[in-house]
Amino acid sequence: MATFTNRATLSYNGISTVSNTVTGTIDETLAVDKNVLVATYGEGSRLTYVISLVNSGAQPATVTVTDDLGGYELGGITVYPLTYVADSAAYYVNGAVATTPTVGDTQPLTFTGVNVPVGGNALLIYEVDVNEFAPLGTDDLITNTATVTGAGAEALTAQETVTPIQAPVLSITKALSPTSVVENGVITYTFTILNTGNTPAVATDNVTVTDTFDPILNITSVTLNGSPLTSPAGYTYDEATGEFATVPSVITVPAATYTQNSDGSYTVTPGSAVLTVVGNIV
Repeated sequence: MATFTNRATLSYNGISTVSNTVTGTIDETLAVDKNVLVATYGEGSRLTYVISLVNSGAQPATVTVTDDLGGYELGGITVYPLTYVADSAAYYVNGAVATTPTVGDTQPLTFTGVNVPVGGNALLIYEVDVNEFAPLGTDDLITNTATVTGAGAEALTAQETVTPIQAPVLSITKALSPTSVVENGVITYTFTILNTGNTPAVATDNVTVTDTFDPILNITSVTLNGSPLTSPAGYTYDEATGEFATVPSVITVPAATYTQNSDGSYTVTPGSAVLTVVGNIV
């Protein structure tokens, strides 16, 4: 709701006096709301936003909708942690599919020619990708603001906030050394577990590595981050089938760290754990 104030001035015989101040309100006939379908994100996530417009006035409204994509100032430049997905927008008027408004700029994102009928509503739905400028720490967030202009004297705004997923994000790679070995020779399997998430993988996450060694190994050592693991406390192994498994809760992986660069982008340094299995080929 917009307010206005004014007062009058009376002048006579070189004297002036002012009246009392009157205050009025301009009732907004257009309302805007903004929501995201999933309020958490990770590295490379895709988010879907919904902007709702309702017109309670006696005239149709044609407006421009701008989304700042969470842009913020850094070192004299504006960086945008969200990127509009081209051609992802959908537009509905009173529940029916309508021609998608024109996309102007994409940083910030601008839709022009958004029409809201008298006593009706419009929905604007579009997708954005989380990019390299998005913060990923446990205390971080992205707040983006939609601004609606053209419906009256005062712009309307609506905000939505998303936060990083609070969980470990693990991946694993396996290496063999040497890759060529004589019969009954010694080989080493190295399993590297990386965590790009902002939360460590702890004992209660029950991280487990399983493998079936073929050819079967006569295991001579198993280490985790250089420290010995013993069987059955640290791992189990079936010498008849080659089935190997670490005991749940033994492997933990620290959280990643995030460093913001001068251009606003973030560098992710994963937490890691290294499991090594050494043995002779049977």
